[in-house]
Amino acid sequence: MSKRHIKCLLSVAAASAAGLGVVAPSVPAAAAGGHVVRPGQSIQAAVDAAQPGDTIVVRPGTYRESVLITKPGLTLRGSGKRTVIEPAASGAQSASACAKAGNGICVLGTDRRTVDNVSIRSLTVSGFKKSGVWASWTDGLEVRSVTSASNGVWGIAQQRSTRSDIRHNTARSNGDAGIFVANSVDEEGGATDTGGTRVRGNTLTDNRIGFTARRVRNLVVNDNTFAANCSGVFVVGDEGTPHAGAMTIRSNTIEGNNKFCAATERLPAIQGSGIVLTGTESTEIRSNVIRANVGATPLSGGIVLFKSFVGAKNTDNTISDNLVMGNQPADLANQDTGTGNRFTGNVCTTSAPAGMC
Repeated sequence: MSKRHIKCLLSVAAASAAGLGVVAPSVPAAAAGGHVVRPGQSIQAAVDAAQPGDTIVVRPGTYRESVLITKPGLTLRGSGKRTVIEPAASGAQSASACAKAGNGICVLGTDRRTVDNVSIRSLTVSGFKKSGVWASWTDGLEVRSVTSASNGVWGIAQQRSTRSDIRHNTARSNGDAGIFVANSVDEEGGATDTGGTRVRGNTLTDNRIGFTARRVRNLVVNDNTFAANCSGVFVVGDEGTPHAGAMTIRSNTIEGNNKFCAATERLPAIQGSGIVLTGTESTEIRSNVIRANVGATPLSGGIVLFKSFVGAKNTDNTISDNLVMGNQPADLANQDTGTGNRFTGNVCTTSAPAGMC
């Protein structure tokens, strides 16, 4: 029988099946590198079944669980505000390290093997005791179009990670920073190189601090909106070497960060702070709009250079071409004795000491 004849017979058979209402079995999504999770199903089960490089699509609904990712190349994608991840019901047991730590979504590698090129997109993560999204020992992580709200500590946080792309997210009403990038949360040491991590296009509101960079270097923070936090941006350095800094903070809108946050063991009360640098070197703050950040704490003001609380000084930072207006007690404040800090080309009204506007 010729190939043409066989092809003809197969076409007739397919047409006959369609006419009889027979539906050929569909190929499972997992066979094509995709997994679909629906309400009532487990996201974690799909992650466990996935292979490196697979995509997991989470359909609209509320999922009460934590999700732990340790495989490279996975994409976890939801439907934005309609896909919600919340803590498991009270009393529910989980062996997941992510759940036990009080986090919503975790991407966890080790010092010997980072988890690379994971993407988390278009999800809402809310109500966790610690962080909405937590990453450690990752490379090339993407967190995109995620809403992280009302979590006890951080909205989106990472440590020991490089080359992350954190963009177009919303972090609001979290207990500490909306977005947090650190060398380590549980060890001392010099600043680590993030390899060019980018924090861009995010909206950070009603957190303690909009964005915190703690003991890290080499990152870009641009085109974000910070509003109604106690402080918009806080860059934290210390006496360790290398020093924190070598980063660019540009083209952000930082307005009305006038929420009051009481003093903690490590920091005084915070209110009305636009950008604060403590113990930072070689950082460029450029072309930002910083308005109406008003407070009466030691860190209040539009752009504030403040000696770190372990005595490290700010050195060789450049603050240029920013619009800094209506901030109190001053638009620009240099309360440090570090050297090489330059204020140039800024549009402002008040400064401490005088003469920087």
